[in-house]
Order: sequence, then C-alpha cells, then structure tokens
Amino acid sequence: MELRGARVLVTGATGGIGRSLAEAFAARGGEVVLTGRRADVLAPLAERLGGRAIPADLADRDGIEKLLAAAGEIDVVVANAALPAMGLLPDYSVGEVDRALDVNLRAPIIMAKLAAEQMVARRRGHLVFISSLSGKTASRQASLYNATKFGMRGFALALREDLRPHNVGVSTVFPGYIRDAGMFADSGASLPLGVGTRAPEDVAKAAIRAIDKNRAEVDVAPLPLRLTAMFAGVAPGLVAAVQRRVGADKTSEQLAEGQRDKR
Repeated sequence: MELRGARVLVTGATGGIGRSLAEAFAARGGEVVLTGRRADVLAPLAERLGGRAIPADLADRDGIEKLLAAAGEIDVVVANAALPAMGLLPDYSVGEVDRALDVNLRAPIIMAKLAAEQMVARRRGHLVFISSLSGKTASRQASLYNATKFGMRGFALALREDLRPHNVGVSTVFPGYIRDAGMFADSGASLPLGVGTRAPEDVAKAAIRAIDKNRAEVDVAPLPLRLTAMFAGVAPGLVAAVQRRVGADKTSEQLAEGQRDKR
C-alpha cells in the first residue's frame, strides 16, 4: 500500500527501535501517531516528526480501546511495544506474568482487531508486528518471552490469511540482536564469539519493506542467526544443544538479569 499520506500508529515509540520506526515512516510521508508510556519523550518526538503523541500504557486493558479511538482512522498499525519477560518462570509473580502477556500478546491482538475492522471496511490497510527471533527459536530463561513471541507469530500468520480477501496486509518482523537500542542493548549482555548484530534502522527498513512488498515475515539478523531460526523449527533439540555449546545460555542469563527491573 502507499505510505505517503497514510496514518501510521507506532506503539513503543519512546524506545530506540520505536524512534527509528517513527522516523522511517515519517520520512516516507506517513502521518505518524506515536504512543508510549513516557510522555516527556513522546511529545518532542512527535513534534519533530510532525505527528501526534498519545501517551498510553498497553498493560491497561481499558486503555487500548481509548488509544485506538483517540488515534482515529488508522491505515497502518506497527505493534512494536513489548516487555523483556526474560528469566526463570518461578521468579515471576502471577501479576508479572499477566503484565507480560497483556503487553506482548493481548495488546497487539486487540489493536489488530479494532484497527482491522476499519481497514476491512475501507479495503485498505496493513498490520505490522515487531516480534523477535525468539518467536522462532526457544532459548534458556526465555520461556515467558518465547511464549508471547511464538504466539504472535501464529496469530499473525493466521490473521494474514483471514484478511487477505479484504485487501488488508499482515506482516511480522523478527529482529535478532539489535545494537544501540532495544532489550539486548539495554541489558548490557555480551554475545558468543561470531554472533553479529543489526541496527535499529534495519528493523525500520524491514517494516517498510514488509509493507511495500506485502511480505508475511522478514528476519532482521545476520545469516547465521537466520539459519539457526530456520533449523529451530525442524530440529529444536539440536539447536538447543548448539546454543549450550556456544555459550548462548550465558547471554540469556545476562539478558534476564539486565532486564529484571522492567518486568
């Protein structure tokens, strides 16, 4: 679909990846509507990009409908907001589990439902889910995070088929380790030797490419990580053994510890 003049809702816009997404869509001529919890960061970004800021907490179940109502008629939804949700499951309280499920999975589903109703009526629109390679490859100390990202992938693939007859696109972007912004960068975790990263701008380019070409899925990672994700669907036990051998479990522990305060 044509992005110039399209109204684009970006969630999690106050994070580094969210900012890159907002900037990329504005550069393509989109009218960006930005949302996030940090109003002090959101408002200056929206002003700089000529867009609108709507502060919202996606853990607030009633707030999602209010957010979509305030945003008005939306042509593109970019569901980017997420909680890290790393660590061992017994270390989580029930409330923390609910919060991770609400922000990472329920909120994108409800936003897709509400926005898709308008898009179907107009026969125009696109839904983009910013997921993670953790939606294709399970890893140690990520059971809750994996659950939300695997769930998002299944939801998006099925919804894509449901909306195809109505000329509404659905795409999922799967970033690997992103430097300079996002959960990995914020945690201070180190990677095993030879494991590469990508930049926040690469995620934004992938989201736009997914819309331009109506791609179901786009991975944003170096080739070895993309191959690992592919093989994980065929031989998960083998991939888990390889992860242990190269020391990926240490990275998972560092990610969990570095993001503990964001549950």
